[in-house]
Formats: sequence, C-alpha cells, structure tokens
Amino acid sequence: MRHHHHGHHHHGHSHDHDHHHDHDHHHDHPPHGPGHNHPHGRRSPVQWQTPHQPDGAPAAAAPEPDLDKVEAAFVDGFIAAPDPTSFLRLARIPFEIVRDGAVMKLLRVEIDALTDVGSLTPHLGGGTFRYDPLPSNFISRRRRLRFVYFDGTGLTPLTYAELREIERQA
Repeated sequence: MRHHHHGHHHHGHSHDHDHHHDHDHHHDHPPHGPGHNHPHGRRSPVQWQTPHQPDGAPAAAAPEPDLDKVEAAFVDGFIAAPDPTSFLRLARIPFEIVRDGAVMKLLRVEIDALTDVGSLTPHLGGGTFRYDPLPSNFISRRRRLRFVYFDGTGLTPLTYAELREIERQA
C-alpha cells in the first residue's frame, strides 16, 4: 500500500521492519497496467529473490529459469544429431541414475509431436460434453520429451524437469 503525502515531510521515522511506516514521494507514478508489476507485457524478472526462511530452515530450491526453452533446444538438437549418444553426453544426460535407492539405466529417449485440434467443453451438470474443432489460430503444437530408464524390473519415463531435479539432488 502506498501513501502519498503532499505539502509536508515526515523525516526521522524508524526502519524497524516489524511495523508499517509511511514514505514521502515527490514524483509522479506512471499508470500501472494489468498486473501492475508487469506494465510492459511479459518480461523475465531482473533479479531472482529467495523468500525469507526461518532461522535454521533449508533454503527452498528456486525453479530453473527458462527450463522449457532449454528442453525445446535439446529436442531440436537431439533430432538433428548425427550421433545421439555423443549428444546425450554433451547435454550431460546421465546414462545411469539412482532414484529411491534403485539403480536405473537409460534405454530410450522419446520425443512425441502433439497437436491439439479440438476442444471439449462440459455441459452444465457435467454428464456430457460439447466438442468443437479448433480454428487454425487456436491449434496448439508442442513436443513431449521423455527419458525412459530401466530399474531391473520395469520402465520409468522421466521428464526433463524430473531428470534435472534428480541430478540436482545427487
């Protein structure tokens, strides 16, 4: 909440952060757009900040910025790579991981192309649905990347984000 005082100044106030204090502003503020923290459209944050943790609490892991863009670049490079095994090594994709005590070995990289061409809308009451084909400007295309590991008994597909999280914990 901002307080604007015009005409007189309040100086000498405490900077104890356990209470609210007023600030004088001697400048005009530009109008705020929707979601006033982002008046100029979608932009990446300039600075990552970690929320305050209680004393002794472990710091929460910050989400990896632009992970979706890194994954898309991996997919494009992997598809074009003349030597997929060397590409995996270059991208530091582990051929063997330990997850929940089980040693897992990489068997396959799956890349699926997905295109959404229709939508379902539930009717009131929820028992039936309305189906509509999507116009071309609403069609969604994306790729799904999975790393399939074998643990000795079965196959486990992992997303790129899941694999990165396992590697960060190792």
